[in-house]
This record gives sequence, structure tokens and C-alpha cells, in this order.
Amino acid sequence: MASNALSEYARDVLLKQPVNVIYRNQTADEFLAEMILLKNELNTIGKNFNQVVHKLHTLDHVPEIKAWAILNESSKKIFMKKVDEIKDKVNQIYQQWLQK
Repeated sequence: MASNALSEYARDVLLKQPVNVIYRNQTADEFLAEMILLKNELNTIGKNFNQVVHKLHTLDHVPEIKAWAILNESSKKIFMKKVDEIKDKVNQIYQQWLQK
């Protein structure tokens, strides 16, 4: 407990004022920290994936590559949507965690 927090606590107890105790769940804190790291990694993977597919689209002189890129565009969209869903969920959990 920080000294400032300790002095506030002592003052509240001595003046018989209500004391607020905040409890942090260490397991949830550790989980959230790992999820934030995962979110950042997914974001990096998604950006790299986008760059690769974009580069493949520019290689129109190789018909097989162009066909593969077009076929995999829907998979890319599904992947990116799921990455965005994970990032949004982690952000929601993080915002709830900050409020506690």
C-alpha cells in the first residue's frame, strides 16, 4: 500500500468514515496481460498477411499467383474479421478491468 493510500486509510478509520477496499484478481490481471500481448501479435500477423496478399495482387504477370490471391481473398476477409472480433473483445475486457 502506498504511503499516501495508507495515510488516507488511517484518516478514514480514525474519523470513522467508510473505507473502500479494492480487490484485484491477480489471475484475471495475468490473463488480461497475456490477451493484450496476443491481440498485438494478431494485429501484426494480420498486417503482414494483408501486405503479402496485396503484393501477390500486384504480380499479375504470373497467372497462377493472381488466381491463388483471388481465391484466398475470402479466407483473408474471414481471418481479418475474426482478428478484429478478438481485438474488440480484448479491448472490452480491458476497459472493464480498468474500471475496477
